Amino acid sequence: MTTVDKAIPDAASAAGTAASGATPAHDYAAIAAQFAERIRAASAAGTPLCLRGSGSKDWYGQPPQGEVLDTRAYAGVVSYEPTELVITVRCGTPLAEIEALLAEHQQMLAFEPPRFGAGSTIGGVVASALSGPRRASAGAVRDFVLGAVLMDGQGTMLRFGGQVMKNVAGYDVSRLLAGSLGTLGLILEVSLKVLPLPLCETSLRFDLSEIDALRRLNEWAGQPLPISASCWYQGVLAVRLSGARAAVAAAQQRMGGAPLEHADAFWTALRDQTHPHFSAGCLWRLSLPSAASAVILGGEQLIEWSGAQRWLKTAACDEAQEEAIRRTVAAAGGHATLYRSEHKPVSVFHPLSAPLMRIHERLKASFDPAGIFNPGRMY
Repeated sequence: MTTVDKAIPDAASAAGTAASGATPAHDYAAIAAQFAERIRAASAAGTPLCLRGSGSKDWYGQPPQGEVLDTRAYAGVVSYEPTELVITVRCGTPLAEIEALLAEHQQMLAFEPPRFGAGSTIGGVVASALSGPRRASAGAVRDFVLGAVLMDGQGTMLRFGGQVMKNVAGYDVSRLLAGSLGTLGLILEVSLKVLPLPLCETSLRFDLSEIDALRRLNEWAGQPLPISASCWYQGVLAVRLSGARAAVAAAQQRMGGAPLEHADAFWTALRDQTHPHFSAGCLWRLSLPSAASAVILGGEQLIEWSGAQRWLKTAACDEAQEEAIRRTVAAAGGHATLYRSEHKPVSVFHPLSAPLMRIHERLKASFDPAGIFNPGRMY
């Protein structure tokens, strides 16, 4: 395996050291020791800590609380073996740096994480578990996590999983960290599966109503078509095809449609959530079975992932609206998250059942008995 182990000077200089003192950015053992010392002190004092990199996702979930523990000094690629399709990186490594390195070898993070600014770090990518347009065909963030190093509330480094796809020891624990929003501990390192870039891509557009678009997407889902992304918005269904040139050409001929203009810019805006639908307003993320028909709610919708993810934008948020949205979505077999809002007067995440909440509480108590990591960020 090729060991890269290179620091990211920009991230390190921007972050400084993890605690007081002038520790060189490349002295990773010393930085980890500083993290552990600060965590142990916070646990002893019951002082909340806000684990964060650049803060590009501070808006996601409930508002952050506690003293900031900046992870950006702990940055760099530990190892990368293109032939094995695995990369291991430290938590403060910028996403942009990782994607640039992978692109040199014609590879990618297939879950297409949103890039909320140049400072976005891989630790935040895993902790938030947000995926882009390719998620429906390639898989979610958790599906690509092979292993992780976690620092718990005692300042102890715990290793889960491995650095090769065949090693599944502890795999579930590693995947558990995806979407935990830093509430279980500090993700120090993560090993991720990567995939080759597609040899060919093309995008098509179809003028369809919401109901017709959902019906068409469900029909296509039962056919061997190389669909890697889909989006319905304001009467237009856009579909991206990815794969071997012959397969893409055959699918294009079979599906029909017209070429989608400025396709790269369109999918990038959708991935990075700079599309107009993500602008000001109250934005709900609705997770539904892909076979679910149209969900009638007040507001404007954008539909992704062949119908499994639907973005609902409304003018305002209040308890009555929350209840109506969640009741309607639950009746269709899904759940709703208050994704973005200037003010969050309602619960962000869909309420958990009592058994699931007890599991959350037990996990939190196991990894963070003092309850110092990102308190209240999820529930």
